[in-house]
Amino acid sequence: MGGKKIYDTRHITDLKDMLKQSVELYGTKTAFKLKPNKEIEEYIDISYNQFANDVNNLGTALLNLGLKDETINIISDNRYEWAVSYLAVANGVGIVAPLDKALTGNEIKSLVERSFSEAVIFSEPYLETMLEIMEEPNCKVKYFICMDTVDNPKTINYSELIKTGEVSINNGNKEYIDATINAEKFNILLFTSGTTSQSKAVMLSHKNIVTNIIDCKKYLNVNSSDITLSFLPLHHTFECTTNFLLMIYSGAMITYCDGIRHIAKNIKEYGVSAMICVPILYENMYKKLVSAIKEKGKWDIVQKATVLFGGLEAIGINTYELKRKAFKDIYSNLSPNLRLFVSGAAPISKDVVKGFNDLGIQFFQGYGLTETSPVIACENEKVHKPGSVGQPLPDCEVEIRNVDNLGIGEIWVNAPYVMLGYYHNREETANVIQDGWFNTGDLGYLDKNGLLYIQGRKKNVIVLKNGKNIFPEELEELLNSSPYIIESMVFGKPDKKGDIDICAKIVYDKSNIIENFGNIDDKEIYKIIKREIKNVHKNIPAYKYIRDFILTDEELIKTTTKKIKRHEELKNMGIDPTK
Repeated sequence: MGGKKIYDTRHITDLKDMLKQSVELYGTKTAFKLKPNKEIEEYIDISYNQFANDVNNLGTALLNLGLKDETINIISDNRYEWAVSYLAVANGVGIVAPLDKALTGNEIKSLVERSFSEAVIFSEPYLETMLEIMEEPNCKVKYFICMDTVDNPKTINYSELIKTGEVSINNGNKEYIDATINAEKFNILLFTSGTTSQSKAVMLSHKNIVTNIIDCKKYLNVNSSDITLSFLPLHHTFECTTNFLLMIYSGAMITYCDGIRHIAKNIKEYGVSAMICVPILYENMYKKLVSAIKEKGKWDIVQKATVLFGGLEAIGINTYELKRKAFKDIYSNLSPNLRLFVSGAAPISKDVVKGFNDLGIQFFQGYGLTETSPVIACENEKVHKPGSVGQPLPDCEVEIRNVDNLGIGEIWVNAPYVMLGYYHNREETANVIQDGWFNTGDLGYLDKNGLLYIQGRKKNVIVLKNGKNIFPEELEELLNSSPYIIESMVFGKPDKKGDIDICAKIVYDKSNIIENFGNIDDKEIYKIIKREIKNVHKNIPAYKYIRDFILTDEELIKTTTKKIKRHEELKNMGIDPTK
């Protein structure tokens, strides 16, 4: 039941084939623009040819270490060496198992053990943890390969390893280069975020990944003239598939973000044209953009122009190029090339989506999970409606099961990118995969045009005594649209009558409140947020009203992909998340 493709694609059988074809098509073109030091604007261009050579050199060296068919972990910030290591392992060595860069030392140890790894490729900040793993009495890891130069004889230097691989190839060793890939074999091990329990280990194949890449390309106009900024952690399949592998497939140029405080600067200095990221980043970016427009006294002009363009669109006129010309001064402070934003991983405010589109930056939402490699549905130039996550990808079937009286039910998926299963967990695999169909655990509905709408996670739904369901994500979206609220978490708390009170933890925007109201005390801030909540109440039925709220200026606890860790937040508030 997927939608129709709108862009042509080329066939690839596996990730090795993908890289080989991209080298043939884009060989001398820049694949990566790197900056060795975030404080100094000096750049190194890595061509597609060089990237492939580095992959082959590292892959050959890893085989020479005896790591054929073994599992290898990778952990570091987003960087070029991560990309080389991922494809080097996947394209002819063994099983690649990336780890979350934000894990604690004990969590890293646990996942290395659960991976049954023979080697770990890591960056210097993780050296201390690696040394501790070495001392574990039952340590199975044979090789610790450091991306950076460190003074420790127990580690192998990444750069030196690359050189040994190059020498080996020059001496006639073609074992890695000639290796064949079984596209349907378990080859990629990914750990889910684990926001409520121990993370699950997802088994994927080359076929899972490449079919998802091709389907994404059928919807998204990403091409060899694009420059993207890699911000989300690469261990997560959303970033890895769409902002790394899809970009290599498309011949685009990849750059790496220097950190969240440097995003606007990086977008401008690299001339970024396309970004794939999460809602909280776009929402904050849009709020700052609107604030800057108002500061320059141009908000009324923008609003009037938006109404005019809306009228033209209503009679079938494409206003994209007109918007680009009309508003070029506004977003040229970011990048004059900026044309495409794709958002995923969580719901986003409709106002933000509409706002960016009104300014001539195409904004598309997508939806997926680690278990689906990851993309299930996405908007595109022909199918675009704020509130929905677009149509299922061309080779993806979606069914809504166990539908309630409002037409909302469980989202089930059947596609070539559904995982092979959970690693060493047949019982949980059987719970979510039935006859090839995967239960996403999300609730939603399809409209008459086949557009998919996500209501929220089934496990997050708040059920009132009268049987009515409340989706926290819906209320959070409304709250977060306030200029004085950065983010929020809606939850249910038992009341004295045996029912549930709808409550919220709200992170207020301190700087924006000070800018508009001056240095006011906590009581006045409380009143401002209370007014904002009353504004939300105007658009929802009374049973959804937020009865109580907690205010803070500290960021909510999140995963590295910026999903709120609801269970941890509830525990910190003294609420049992299991009830």
